[in-house]
Amino acid sequence: MRNLFGHALSHPKVWQREIVAGITAFFAISYIIIVNPLILADAGIPVELSVFATIFSSVIGCLLMAFVANAPIVLTPGMGINAFFTYTICVQMGLSWHEALAISLLSGVIFALVACTRLAGKLSRAVPPSLKCAITVGIGLFLVEIGLEKAQLIRRGTNTIIELGSLTDPAALLAIFGLILSLGLYLRKVMGSFFIAIVVTSVLGYFLGIREANPVSVNLATVGDYPQLFMQADFSRLLSIPFLLAVFSMSMIMVFETMGLLEGILPNQAKFARTFKGSAITTILSSVMGTSPTVAAAESAAGIASGGRTGLMALTASILFILSLFFIPLLAYVPAAAIAPVIIITGAMMMQQLKYMTFDDFSEWFPAFLVVVLIPLSGSISTGLAFGFAAYPLLKCLNGNGREVHALSYILGFLFLLNLVFQARF
Repeated sequence: MRNLFGHALSHPKVWQREIVAGITAFFAISYIIIVNPLILADAGIPVELSVFATIFSSVIGCLLMAFVANAPIVLTPGMGINAFFTYTICVQMGLSWHEALAISLLSGVIFALVACTRLAGKLSRAVPPSLKCAITVGIGLFLVEIGLEKAQLIRRGTNTIIELGSLTDPAALLAIFGLILSLGLYLRKVMGSFFIAIVVTSVLGYFLGIREANPVSVNLATVGDYPQLFMQADFSRLLSIPFLLAVFSMSMIMVFETMGLLEGILPNQAKFARTFKGSAITTILSSVMGTSPTVAAAESAAGIASGGRTGLMALTASILFILSLFFIPLLAYVPAAAIAPVIIITGAMMMQQLKYMTFDDFSEWFPAFLVVVLIPLSGSISTGLAFGFAAYPLLKCLNGNGREVHALSYILGFLFLLNLVFQARF
């Protein structure tokens, strides 16, 4: 343990900061324990058993990040990919959840083949710096949107797509308080500033009667029924067109969403290769566990912003995921209004990457612009990536600089274009 986390364990303030970062990241992503099973329920997966699968796959993912990659990344079943699993594969394409698990497994194998070969490095080099910055900024803006929605400061509009929420809503006012407190503590460089703000805001919310309704009731005694989800992948329609198209689309999403996210938030890029491989292995294991693919959670950035730099942060999160089995009802005492400020500030930090963008070359900026705006507006990281990657070689050809584009960029642009076509088809 000391050899792995040597620097952190040899400096008390450092490991304290890592633990606080892990706690912060866990609370920022803890909603996945409830939300993921509710989304997968629409695919037919039993909700209570899905909670176990979500927690178990998160624990395994975080342990891999801790002991294999030594990286401050939390792996959980991802938002966006779980919607693709449920609403695209199962609802629109008509495949069963057993077949969707098989699709996830094959996609994970493809992801692992990419991650464990030189192809990963080649793909990374083929992505232009402008798009790498755009991915970080786009995900940051996406987090800001999610945070504002959780804070009830924005909502679906009646005459517009989004409108301002009610500033008389107690939850919105609590979130504003939490945002001011979080900013004040962060600007004063208080260690654990985000975690302190979450605790204080949650306590205030409790006394104000603001808490989350917990729609999932979990009885640990039912863990004996968990084998109903374990290793339930169905490959009977392996050679069917819908099955193969779903494998292709999901593979594209997992490879480039993970690559973009890690290049955007990982503090030490020297750990990218091991982190990328660990993420790929976990996607395979998640399908075996009976849930949608795990991904590097964008909310990991909240822990990184709190000082997380090593796998000790991920180890802390894994322990909290294990403990959550016994304390799921207590998550209701941490309202969304307490988590929202941390997500908003984290997103704003990620958007600082705009300073590295090339604005004077429109052929560079416009594809990046598509990534930045379409990730939050579509609610899908993969959709934003698809438009940006498809537009980049096209615009370079239009301005006569097509020869400057890496050969793989043309291939990626074409594949992302196919991905858009396939998603539109189903």
